[in-house]
Amino acid sequence: MHIVVVRNNANPQAIEASLLLSAYGQSQGFEIDLVDATELNVGRESDNLAFYGIDEATVDMAVALGGDGTLLHAARLMAHAQAPILGINFGHLGFLSNPGTDGVIDALAGALAGDAVAERRANLSVEVVCEGEIDPCTHELVGEMALPSGADETAQKAAGRENDSLLSIDGETTIYERPSCFMVGNDVFVPTARRTFFALNELAITRGALGRMIEFSIHISDAKLATMRGDGLVVATATGSTAYALSAGGPLVAPSFRGLIVVPIAPHSLQTRAVVTGENDIVAVEMADNAANREATLFVDGEMLVFDHPVRRIYVKRGENDTTLLRYKAKGFYDHAAETFFK
Repeated sequence: MHIVVVRNNANPQAIEASLLLSAYGQSQGFEIDLVDATELNVGRESDNLAFYGIDEATVDMAVALGGDGTLLHAARLMAHAQAPILGINFGHLGFLSNPGTDGVIDALAGALAGDAVAERRANLSVEVVCEGEIDPCTHELVGEMALPSGADETAQKAAGRENDSLLSIDGETTIYERPSCFMVGNDVFVPTARRTFFALNELAITRGALGRMIEFSIHISDAKLATMRGDGLVVATATGSTAYALSAGGPLVAPSFRGLIVVPIAPHSLQTRAVVTGENDIVAVEMADNAANREATLFVDGEMLVFDHPVRRIYVKRGENDTTLLRYKAKGFYDHAAETFFK
């Protein structure tokens, strides 16, 4: 049995619980790896099991010790391992985790004995296209390509829209669909770096440092739904329906729902409402090209994404592999929601 323990090192109770787990695991002959949740900020190299020398194929379970934030970190870390996650709450709300009052050893032993309910939760795959990049869906240049200093005249032509680029690389002729690349000296650069992010709760697009409303259009499965102005937009899973989306006025959705929930944030309109999509729908958001939008900020599960160039398009769809949460002696969703949100 190989268990990855994701611990909030800022929480004394989580630290104590991890020591108990380690002692229990040693007595049972388990292999246990400990990961500090505070190192798992999105986009960091450490946000990957391989960084810790852990083979994702060997992991049987993850245990998240902390609050819901720690569990979200664990979900992203385990995104490709497809191992279940047992969350034990030592934080504040703890809506996604199991109560820490029953004892961490009892919870783990119960989960290993099959006494925990495995809930398959849909998650999000978020793809971001910045200014000057090739859109991987439409294969077109978004905005103007930002050429580095030293780019020669050939580079300018290769980046332009007039002609396809015919270049020779290592003696082989390669045709690049326009506009797709530029050259600096003998080096060829393709500005098509895929920026794909995982989220269990939501993607949030919010107004930036200028504090002005942002403008964007929403497309769902190639159909334009609306163009709106406001403070932003949340695209959430059913799991995330109890988080930012709920605060923005979205619906409370049962965890088994596999579609997306699209909720505008403070829209400047009397007719804008939340939208619930089908499980295979793709939500595309296109940012208007103006000064306010260039300051717009993206968050996945509450963590800010940082880019060198302004964000122009975002594609959100259901992730390929579900996240499995283990619920031990936990109340049903509606009982838990009634107790948490309606009292």
